[in-house]
Amino acid sequence: MNHREGNGVTELVKSELEEGIAKITLNRPDAGNAMSWALVDRFSTVVEELTAQAGVRAFLIQAEGKNFCVGGDIRVFATETDPAGFITRLAARLHEGLALLAAHPAPVVIAAQGAAAGAGLSLVASGDIVLAAEGSTFAMAYTGIGLTADGGATWMLPRLIGLRATQEMAYLGRRLNAQEAVALGLATRSVAPEQLDAEAATIARTIANGPTAAFGGVKKLLFAGDLAPFPEHLDAEAHAIGVAMATDDAGEGIKAFLERRKPVYQGN
Repeated sequence: MNHREGNGVTELVKSELEEGIAKITLNRPDAGNAMSWALVDRFSTVVEELTAQAGVRAFLIQAEGKNFCVGGDIRVFATETDPAGFITRLAARLHEGLALLAAHPAPVVIAAQGAAAGAGLSLVASGDIVLAAEGSTFAMAYTGIGLTADGGATWMLPRLIGLRATQEMAYLGRRLNAQEAVALGLATRSVAPEQLDAEAATIARTIANGPTAAFGGVKKLLFAGDLAPFPEHLDAEAHAIGVAMATDDAGEGIKAFLERRKPVYQGN
């Protein structure tokens, strides 16, 4: 699972699946985990492999080095003979991985440190639970080099932080610190940098021990929440809760409640 980057062999995106937690780690720290074609292609390949496996009950996305992801690899853009075609292919490949994560029932936990900019910000915004290390920053960055956004930023950010804050980030280059990211709703909470990995692992474990099928139902409803009239969404909720009631996890949850014990969910 190695990819060549330059003259050496580097595992640009590391992955592992253990006890229901699918961990994905961006591993190009010397370049701020900038999204080269090789990194993006490997990221989406890893997501394809993990989402195809049974037993994934939580995703944990993190990054090596001082920065989570500084965005696209601008140096590469400048060397392409067809930069427009290249960046279109790059965005489309990234989107394939992001779409699979969004469609999977398992929630996505993201641990972000340092800078998250451009596509790195979009990746942060795609998470279900986001931890921001104190001192981290978040910027759209795209318009700073004359580009529009990708990675779902223009869909997720207005829903998370509101239209006005998104417009300020896009047009005026506003950069959020960790506290602002939490206050606006981009991040779930901020933690000390030295606690980031441990806290993210704890949250991923808590989610993985939960009723994954029900989480998937909630995830789907939340994504669709503002896309249908309220009566239609009520119908979708009624259908979803019926589907959830038929799962083994619902039976276990109800039984455990009546027996006054902690439920042991199997994720189905």
